Amino acid sequence: MADAPPSRPSLATPAILIATWFGSGYLKPAPGSWGSLAALPFAYGLLGLGGALALSLATAAVFALGVWAAQGFDRLSQSHDSSEIVVDEVAGQWLTFALAAWTVGDLSLTHYIVGFFAFRLFDIAKPFPVGLLDRRVQGGLGVMLDDIAAGLYAGLTVILLEVAYARVVLSAA
Repeated sequence: MADAPPSRPSLATPAILIATWFGSGYLKPAPGSWGSLAALPFAYGLLGLGGALALSLATAAVFALGVWAAQGFDRLSQSHDSSEIVVDEVAGQWLTFALAAWTVGDLSLTHYIVGFFAFRLFDIAKPFPVGLLDRRVQGGLGVMLDDIAAGLYAGLTVILLEVAYARVVLSAA
């Protein structure tokens, strides 16, 4: 008789609920993209309620919660940095938009689209030091840090593209 596939940790456990960002990490394929997508309405709402400051504070809070939740998920699933953990994508995606909002102000749909794809690119490609953080830092902190670095790169990408666009538009006027 074949072994049954391992059961996934229950969303009834607070650490699992947070680690999977309300279950979005259990969506297939590409749970990281689903987690990043699930982060967008929250980012939009936080920016609308309190601007860049509210999103920055929420990013710091979700980072701290994410370290705890990822550690709990790893312990319960007996794995490390499982693809179902997507709270790291939420923190990185929020950092992307917080950085952009501090510089740009109100974000347009274009900012959200560029920020989403830039973050996914840096999270998947893992340029230095993203990949180094991913490989070298262990535990819940390691799960979270590489996505923060990817979020920093993506936020800077949105800002640089906004500056380049403004220069082109202003020079044409």
